[in-house]
Amino acid sequence: MSKGFRKSRFPDFTDKKVIDRHMDAYGTSGLSRRDFLSFATASAVAASFAGTIGAPGVAVAATSGKIAHLMMTLQLEYVANADAGAKGAAAALGLEQVAVDGQLDSERQLNQFEQQATAGVKAVMLHAPGGGSIKRIAELANQNKIWLDNTWGTLPWYTPFEAGDYWTLYAVPEEFSAHGDVTRTVCKAVMEAFGGGELVGVTGVEGNSTDLIRSRGRDAAIKEFPKITLAGELPGKWNREDSQKAMEDLISRHPNLKGVIAQNDDVADGCIAALKAAGLRPGQDVFISGADGTTGGAEMIKQGLLLATSANVPQYMGAMLTARLYDVLNGWKPRAAERLMSWRSVTMTKDNVDVYLARYVNNGDAAPFDYKRLSKVAHPDDWDPQAELFPMDIDLEWGGIAKPDGWDYPADYKKARESGEAAAVAKEYAEHYKIPMFGPAPKL
Repeated sequence: MSKGFRKSRFPDFTDKKVIDRHMDAYGTSGLSRRDFLSFATASAVAASFAGTIGAPGVAVAATSGKIAHLMMTLQLEYVANADAGAKGAAAALGLEQVAVDGQLDSERQLNQFEQQATAGVKAVMLHAPGGGSIKRIAELANQNKIWLDNTWGTLPWYTPFEAGDYWTLYAVPEEFSAHGDVTRTVCKAVMEAFGGGELVGVTGVEGNSTDLIRSRGRDAAIKEFPKITLAGELPGKWNREDSQKAMEDLISRHPNLKGVIAQNDDVADGCIAALKAAGLRPGQDVFISGADGTTGGAEMIKQGLLLATSANVPQYMGAMLTARLYDVLNGWKPRAAERLMSWRSVTMTKDNVDVYLARYVNNGDAAPFDYKRLSKVAHPDDWDPQAELFPMDIDLEWGGIAKPDGWDYPADYKKARESGEAAAVAKEYAEHYKIPMFGPAPKL
């Protein structure tokens, strides 16, 4: 409960009439009284009924859904693409889903988790801007028996094993290699066109775990090209507007720049706008790379403005995490090696962009995945991850980030790797991978 809140100022929830009155007022019809009280943790009650004590601007999101997608921010095309995948999988698997915009605010997402818990969701997919609230969200998930999986922003060296069984999965693309590959693509183009030169970086949110690993991959790749240097970098905060401002500043500081390594496709879009405004031709005077493989990223490649992006396919992220929630809701239990996972991105350029556009953009009503086959429960024998999905190496994921004092590898994580379980899981998923992520859409 937030500081300054006193129990005497809350409604008396030992009185059934009081419970019924508040359930009606806050749109939680369909929940039993028992469920209502079970989900109303002290902090959730504070958020839900703040209006009764004069705290403005806090409300419960009424929903009859069983799964909630807590989105990082709808400012990003990536998030909208990911939610489309989540909704597609939920519909195919017979789940009700509600999506909530976190507006790049970890504290807001914590409140949203509490509100959705009060409303009766049984599972939550979290796409956080950072790790600020993950410990508390994971704690509440375990206390209230709400299944949780999450992606991207998290707290390095804090894993599902420390949080309890209900945090079923943390999953992200393997970004060190992916961002290294798109950086090499830019470096090769700069070498071929100019014989070398200066690059600049426009990053994401400072301190974000994904931003850090992408920068490490970028820097390692640049070292392979002695005639190319990283002249400077500024944060673009993952969005077009801030990235355009950062790029304008970098152009003024480094007027001879020949390449830009943008930390995602929205960032690349802002950089391209700034370059055009400065009279520079993207794809000719300056080569740019992005990351994520959004619809906009693919279209910029097709137009010759963006040289490359690491396509992890945001629709896949939403669909795969939704399928995991479906499975654990239906009694499936992951092995330790299946609770931390990564998937392989595909470097997208003009050579393969048409495959992406046909499957993920210009596909009309055709589903880009066989959503049901993502589920081990729905398809116990012929399930298909539909991407190269494998156990995460946390030393690669968080390498270069200081470990907390006294930290040690979780026992289950160590056992999975030392016993051969992680290798066996990687082999099993590879054998079940039949529908390629960069290929024609499956015929359903």
